[in-house]
Parts: sequence; C-alpha cells; structure tokens
Amino acid sequence: MSLPKVLVVDDEEVMRDVLGSVLGGEGYSIRFAATGPEAIAAIKEAPVDAVILDLMLPGMSGLEVLDEMKRQDPDLPILMLTAQASIETAISAMKKGAFDYLTKPFKHDELLILLHKALEQSDLVDENRALKLAIRPQGTFLGLVGKSPRMEQVYSLIQQAGPARTTVLINGESGTGKELVAKALHVSSPRSEKPFIVVNSGSLPHELLESNLFGHVKGAFTGAFYSKKGLFELADKGTLFFDEIGNVSMETQAKLLRVIQEREFMRLGGTDIVKVDVRIVAATNIDLRRAVKDGRFREDLFYRLNVITIDLPPLRTRKEDIPALVQHFVTKYSKDNNRNVQGFTRAALERVIDFDWPGNVRELENAVERGVVLAAGDQIDESELPPQVRIPAPAGGAGTADSGGAILDRDSFNLKRAAAEFEQRMIVVALDAAHGIQKDAARILGVKPTTLNEMLKRHRLIAPRKGRPADDPEDPIEADEGDEPTH
Repeated sequence: MSLPKVLVVDDEEVMRDVLGSVLGGEGYSIRFAATGPEAIAAIKEAPVDAVILDLMLPGMSGLEVLDEMKRQDPDLPILMLTAQASIETAISAMKKGAFDYLTKPFKHDELLILLHKALEQSDLVDENRALKLAIRPQGTFLGLVGKSPRMEQVYSLIQQAGPARTTVLINGESGTGKELVAKALHVSSPRSEKPFIVVNSGSLPHELLESNLFGHVKGAFTGAFYSKKGLFELADKGTLFFDEIGNVSMETQAKLLRVIQEREFMRLGGTDIVKVDVRIVAATNIDLRRAVKDGRFREDLFYRLNVITIDLPPLRTRKEDIPALVQHFVTKYSKDNNRNVQGFTRAALERVIDFDWPGNVRELENAVERGVVLAAGDQIDESELPPQVRIPAPAGGAGTADSGGAILDRDSFNLKRAAAEFEQRMIVVALDAAHGIQKDAARILGVKPTTLNEMLKRHRLIAPRKGRPADDPEDPIEADEGDEPTH
C-alpha cells in the first residue's frame, strides 16, 4: 500500500522544516511549495492525498490557492494554517471547502489527528462512490442496460475513467446511447453534484454555437442587448458533453482547443479572461481519424479529445441484450402511459431479436413505446410492432429453382416486395435521425416533404387512430407535413 502523499505549502522555511519532520516521522510522503503558483503546479504535476496550506502567502493568497485547488479536485482535503488574528479568514476558507484549520503555534499531535481525519473522510468519499457503482441490478449500469461482454467492457471503462478529470471520446453509431455513457461518466465522478450540460454541436451555425459556448458581452453583435454567460461558465466544476463533435466548424475547433488546454476563454466581444474547470466528454458517429486526414477535423484537437476512448457496440452485435432492453422499456413506458403491459409475446420477441435495428437502441425504444401504446392486452404481439420489424426478411423456401438449382420462395423472393421493404427501412432510419421531423427526414432522403408524406401513407408508417388495429384498411390516415414526430 502506498504512503499518503501530503503537500505542505508555507513561505517560511522553518515551518516547512518543522512540518516535514513531524509528518516524515509518521511515515507520510511529503512535498513542499513556498508559494501559491508552486503549489498549484505541484498538484498538476502529480496528485496528492492532502494539502497543508498556509493562509498568509506572498503574492497569491492562501484563499486563492484553495479556490484553484478545489477547482481542480473538489474532494481534495485541505488543512489551513493561520495566525490567531486571521481566524475569520480561516472560517471563510472552510466555507470554500477547506477541511479544517489550525492556529499557529499548534500542537503536533493536534495536526496529526486532523490530517488523519481528513484522509479518512477522503477515503470514505471514494469508497461510497465505488459502492454506488458496484451495487446495481444485474445487467444494468447507471442507466445503461445490457450484460453482454462488450457492454461489460464499457461499464469497466466508465468505472475507471469516471473519477478522473481526463477527456473522454465516445464512438458509436446513432442511437447506441452515447449521451447515456456521458451521463454515467459524470455521475461516477466527483463532479456528480455539479452541472451536466449537453452541447448539440451540429445543430447550430458556428457563430451561434460560439455565443452559446463562450457567452457574450452587451453589444458584441446585433441583438446582444445584455451580457450572457456561456455553457462553459454554466458547466464550471461540472461536465460539458459535446454531442457529434465531428460537426463543429474548424474555426470553433480552434477555440475549443484553447479552452481545453488553457482552461480559460474570453466571451464574444469581451476582453476579460474567464477561467473554468470543466470536464469535456465528446461523442461522434463518424471516423474522426478519417476526418483529420480529409482536413475536416483538427489533428491537435483530436489528440486532445482522444485520451480515453469508449467504443459503443451497435445493437445488432449484442442481440443477447435485446430481451433485457425490451423489458426495461416496457416497464418504463407502461408507467409513463398508465398501461398494464407486462411484456412481449414469444413470437413478437423473436421478431424483435431477429431484426438488425439500424437505428440501434433508440429505434428499439421507439418500437417498444409504440407497442405499449397500441397493445390491446397485457402482452405486445407481432401486429403491434412497427411494419419494418414485423415484415420478415426474404428467406429461401419451397418454390422456384434458380439457374444454380437453389430453391426460391415465390412469396418472399420478390424484387418489388424487397424494394418496398428497403424503402420502408430507409424511411424509418431517416425519421429516427431527424427525431421524427418529416421535413428534415425528407431532406435526408433527398425527396420533397409531400413525397415523403405519400410514402408514409403507402407504407402505413403513421400510427392509426386509437381503437383500430395497425393494419385496418378502413382506418383513414392523416399526416401533418410539418414537424410532428411520426413514430
């Protein structure tokens, strides 16, 4: 077991010698700093288990050093040393997060007892955090569901990386749960009580994105009638999650790199430096290495983000997790919709497991929610699944022999039907990517919104009116060509 590491910060050499002798005699590993900047540099260079900090330092005060250390590690135990006349300041230090304080001169035993208590409390915080992660229902982890080997690897990485300040890059297809992984990293970190803020990187033009990230001062641009804090400031001491980081413009990438490196920035139109302590978690569904080669992503930013990488598997590669995911979503949406749905019929579950889910967990979740709402009884059957799931893929069977002698099923081996099935799946994936907004899905598919609306009607991808089965030919289908989700 390694010795506890203690940093002693005091500008008086005699006091450093005394503390070194007392702590060294108890087996502590000791480092020294005479000024605030030296102390801050020391804990950046190598972590310590506790700090003994003098309040009266030249230049940078003890309170300023305390603030910066707590910014870097909110759980770091810090004991303050103060003269009798500065007790009020020491109490202020405790309000800022110091563990306790001692007035000079102090008894050596008193110092050792306080330091021991501070280290015990720090250990307890770490143990509680680990215990919360360990005690979880089988097959689940901080909002994530699945017990396949690949998901257990993901959970292990979250447990290891969560408590650190290190930047994490999450790779995965759309719908695999990248935001859930980011939230799990936040919850398993010392920042869990601080803000978790999501940045939708690709949904805003770079000027508006920068204003959202860094804030602006009054008069910075037309319409800036008042100063505004950005997301970096709002996320101070917490986590900022960049969803689809690969969509950020090159200009904004340069500014992001500076914030990650220097932990400071200026608001748009301002000149004051704003310092922040924000953990960055980024996610992408594209190959950033290829984007770097293509000149679409900065290489230096990529390496800053790619410190720890978590690769989320697509649902089609972990089908053993589908039953647990289905039951999780059935329970969730039955409660949300005040329904008494208990699960899927055997045939419906087999159909769900056989499907490849191009939209991954998000598409499965949408399908289960749909089934819960449409279910006639307490079980969801095949007829209540989305069309693209309940229509079986073409398979060989009794029928016509091809030129090589293979037997083809006349009913399933049909070009027109296969094309229709493919079109259905393309529509569903586009709608999922567009979050159900028809005009955006039409743009993805390269068709007019009116054309997509007709396709939705033709494939019966719009939910029927309550009380009629999904395949009722008498049910009139009404669709809005605007922004209403269709699934």
